[in-house]
Amino acid sequence: MGKTQSHIISSARELTQNKQLKPSGFWALGSGNVNEFDRWLVRKLLDNIGKPPLSFLLWNNEEITSPDIKPHARIRIRSRYALYKLLLNPELNFGDLYSVGSVDVEGDLPSSLVDIYHALGRVNGKSLLSNFTRPAFQHLNSPDKARGNIHHHYDIGNVFYKQWLDRDAMQYTCAYFPGPAMTLEQAQTAKMHHICRKLRLQPGQTVVEAGCGWGGLALFMAREYGVSVKAYNISHEQIDYARHQAAATGWSQQVEYIEDDYRNIKGDFDVFVSIGMLEHVGIENYQQLGAVIDNCLKEQGRGLIHTIGRNRPALLNAWIATRIFPGACPPSLSQMMHIFEPREFSILDIENLRLHYVKTLEHWLSRFDQNIEQYRKSYGEEFIRTWRLYLAGSLAAFTSGNMQLFQVLFTRPHNNDLDWSRAYLYQNHPPV
Repeated sequence: MGKTQSHIISSARELTQNKQLKPSGFWALGSGNVNEFDRWLVRKLLDNIGKPPLSFLLWNNEEITSPDIKPHARIRIRSRYALYKLLLNPELNFGDLYSVGSVDVEGDLPSSLVDIYHALGRVNGKSLLSNFTRPAFQHLNSPDKARGNIHHHYDIGNVFYKQWLDRDAMQYTCAYFPGPAMTLEQAQTAKMHHICRKLRLQPGQTVVEAGCGWGGLALFMAREYGVSVKAYNISHEQIDYARHQAAATGWSQQVEYIEDDYRNIKGDFDVFVSIGMLEHVGIENYQQLGAVIDNCLKEQGRGLIHTIGRNRPALLNAWIATRIFPGACPPSLSQMMHIFEPREFSILDIENLRLHYVKTLEHWLSRFDQNIEQYRKSYGEEFIRTWRLYLAGSLAAFTSGNMQLFQVLFTRPHNNDLDWSRAYLYQNHPPV
C-alpha cells in the first residue's frame, strides 16, 4: 500500500473516530416493535424541521410522514438508537449516522437535502434540542490550530482529489460558467481569467496569493498575464505538488510557492488575491488579515477575496465543522467588512457566484460517483458515504441559498485609476 493511499484510509478513520455510535444498554433497543412514543418522536422531528416533503421509514418498515405531504424521498432510520441520536443533535448526528449506514436516504440525496434546507428555512433552522447541543463559539484559528485544520482536509492525498477536480489546474473552488454547457476544465479556466481581469493584471506586476491550493492560479497568472507570483499555503501536500508542477512547466523563476501561514506574508505587491482561504481564517482574525494586506499592498494596488459566504452571520453546519472542515466559518458580507473597514479599503465590486458553485458541485459529484467502485476497494464504504454526503450537502446548500459565493474586489481609498463600467470584464474576453 502506497503512502498516499495509507494516508487517505487513516484520514477516513479519523473522520469517524470517537463517534460512539455503537449502542449498549437502553440504547440497544434498536430492534423490535415501534411503539407510540417512537411515532410521536418522529412526528415531532418532522414538525421541528419544517415538515419537508420526506417520510421517515423506521426499523420495522413502518413509514411516517406529515399530514397532506407527498414525500419526494424517504429517510430510513435503522434503529431506535439512531432515532434518539438524531433527535439529540440532528445537525451533527445525521452526518455521523449516515456515514456508518445507521441512517440512509432512499431517493436523490442532493434533492432530499435541498428539501430539508428549504423546510428548515421556514422555521429558522430550529430543531428539537438543537439550541442545547450547538456550540456557542468557534475555535480560535491560531497558526498551529490552522495548520492542523488544513492537514485534516487537504493533506489526505493529491491522487484522491485529482480524480474529481478539473484536470488542468486542480481548482478546489467555485468555477465560472459564462456558458452553461462548458466543461469543468473550461469553467475553471474562465474563473481564473475572470479573476485576473478584475484585478487588471499587467505584465511585470507582482502578485501575492494567500492560500494557493495546488498552485494552479499562480501558474496561470504567470503564464497568461506575465506577472510574478509569491503564493503562500500551509498544506504540505499541496505546496509539494505545486512546486513540482512549476518546475515541470518551467515557471519556477516566476512563481514561488512558500509553505507558510498568510500572517507571515512579507514584501510589497501590486496585487493581493485569496481564493477559497477566507473560510478557514476565522472571524476573529479578520482585522489581522486586513493588517497583513495593508502592509503588503502598494499604494495603487488592488485585491480580491473569493470566499464561500452567508447571507447573515451563522455558524457552519456542525457536522461539516467537526468532521470535514474543522475551524471553518463562511462569513457574511458584514463580517467581511472587518477586513476592509479598519484599514479604509474601498470596495470596488461584489459579485455573487452562488449558482456557478451549484454547477461546479454537480461536476464534482458526478466525477466522484464515477470513481465509487475504486474508492470502495481502496478506502471503504464509510469514507465514500462521508465524502458523498459532504459533496451532496454542499450542492444542496448552494442550491437552496443557504450558502453564497462572494468575490470582493477592493483597493485603497485614494486610488483613482478605476474603470467607469464593468465592460472591461467582458469585452475581448480571452478564449477558454
